[in-house]
Amino acid sequence: MNSGPQIMHLVLFRWKDDVGDAQIDAVLDGLRGLKSIPGVLELHAGRNFCARSQGFDTALMVRFTNRAALNAYSPHPDHRAVVDGLINAIRADSLAVDYEIED
Repeated sequence: MNSGPQIMHLVLFRWKDDVGDAQIDAVLDGLRGLKSIPGVLELHAGRNFCARSQGFDTALMVRFTNRAALNAYSPHPDHRAVVDGLINAIRADSLAVDYEIED
């Protein structure tokens, strides 16, 4: 049973200046592997090509069944492995936005 509205989770990443393409590709592969976490309905990750990005290079979009699924996602071991093992070492900055999806 689904309780509450679906949630959209958006994250933008800015990488340190010395980060190479292989490191970013590894992050993208890791993020895309999180689709199997319970409560994830949809997940997309990719590199920016817009000139208005203010230096944010990579984006993540995840649609969750509800807020409980979003809350369970952050501490999930697979998510922690990507954040702690791949992202934290190369991240200069990030920005996250979560909102309820209106039908």
